[in-house]
Amino acid sequence: MFHAPIVPRVRKRSRPAEGDVPRREEVKFEDVRLYLVERKMGRSRRSFLTQLARSKGFIVEDVLSDEVTHVVSEDSHASSLWKWLRERAPRNLQNVNVLAISWFTDSMREGKPVSVETRHLIEDNLPTLPEASTATPVTTVSQYACQRRTTTENHNKIFTDAFEVLAESSEFSEMEGPCLAFRRAASVLKSLPWAVRSLGATRDLPCLGEHTKAVMEEVLQCGRSFEVEKILSDERYQTLKLFTSVFGVGPKTAEKWHRRGLRSFTDVLADPSIHLNRMQQSGFRHYGDITRAVSKAEARSLRNIIDEAVRAVSPAAILALTGGFRRGKEFGHDVDFIVTTPEVGREKTLLPNIINGLKKQGILLFCEYQASTFDMAKLPSCRFEAMDHFAKCFLILRLEASQVDGGLHSAEGDGRGWRAVRVDLVSPPMDRFAFALLGWTGSRQFERDLRRFARVTQRMILDNHGLYDKTKKEFLAATTEKDIFAHLGLEYIEPWLRNA
Repeated sequence: MFHAPIVPRVRKRSRPAEGDVPRREEVKFEDVRLYLVERKMGRSRRSFLTQLARSKGFIVEDVLSDEVTHVVSEDSHASSLWKWLRERAPRNLQNVNVLAISWFTDSMREGKPVSVETRHLIEDNLPTLPEASTATPVTTVSQYACQRRTTTENHNKIFTDAFEVLAESSEFSEMEGPCLAFRRAASVLKSLPWAVRSLGATRDLPCLGEHTKAVMEEVLQCGRSFEVEKILSDERYQTLKLFTSVFGVGPKTAEKWHRRGLRSFTDVLADPSIHLNRMQQSGFRHYGDITRAVSKAEARSLRNIIDEAVRAVSPAAILALTGGFRRGKEFGHDVDFIVTTPEVGREKTLLPNIINGLKKQGILLFCEYQASTFDMAKLPSCRFEAMDHFAKCFLILRLEASQVDGGLHSAEGDGRGWRAVRVDLVSPPMDRFAFALLGWTGSRQFERDLRRFARVTQRMILDNHGLYDKTKKEFLAATTEKDIFAHLGLEYIEPWLRNA
């Protein structure tokens, strides 16, 4: 009595023949084939969602076959889902978008397949090749920048430059998802030791969504992206790009100035209602110098100057060059250093004393000092913060031509014999040095993926302050970057291979 009515109903729902008729008649998106994972979703809900998708013109496969392009799951636990998928893996699992239900609901709302963004992805740690596969440079590319080696040599600059414009435009419009998607796509292409010559060569690459591939296809066919050219000629983009090039001016300030009808530096400086802070005043005053690239020779000279100032304060202090120059770049927009000391607590007075020494030398053109707010008791923090809590100072220093091997990287016709250069100093406690060094070395995408890898695959929280194991409920100690990589189960990647 109890089982009799249930069995036929279940069989009716699972009969694919009933769904075939509308699928043949109403298919709108031939290139997209969905598979809805029943586990965690349930049979009745899967049946309802299948009917909904088919009614909107989507193809929904009843089995996980080689034809599937998009797998949708309500199980957001990546490791268990990917284990389940591998056990039933079609040969093309590397090519399949494995997506959270949010992508499906977004697509149903739009009535079409929406672009796959980072927030939609349920990402595996490192996809495992089927036993019969032969590893190629493509199939071994990880989704995480911290598992890729990226030199300063970019074989796909024609694409990554386009993605950077698209990412920046999205950032100006506060569209975080597309911004991150373009930067992740650029990061993958930068890691390739070969140039992409056809879209087919990207088949197995991660992080390349429909939008990014469309841009690449246009560049391959036409030698340029018309979408990018439209952005570059857009008056709002040009104005925000100009304003944010000023030291101390962020996207929100630039947007505010643009809305007030300001379009040039002359407009800003002539407007009596605009009150520039000290950083912005210095940004305009030294604009020509600090927007011009800093050479490696200039960075070495600045290291000597800072090192001398540090030794005068504390002979036992440790100074490390970070940022792009530590990653092997020939040029950068500023020069970053970490300075600390083995003497516990002494790091709190290091920067003020170093600043005083630079003042006495007469080379300090601007200084903004931020005292430490670091408190281990308030960690770990699950909220992303753009800046860490260590003591730091943002400087503009006067660099003489006589101090630089080969001379200054100066503008043509500049006969001053000196230039202004941006320098940042950060001072963490000694036991936080390795974490700060890793964070300040970059690149930005490498660090972002390193933290995401820690969170998603290892249940850990990583930032510039430390590494917290949520399973063990404890902070993990590290005296070197290699210690941090080891805690995360990652192969160590040298700084000059982190240009993601």
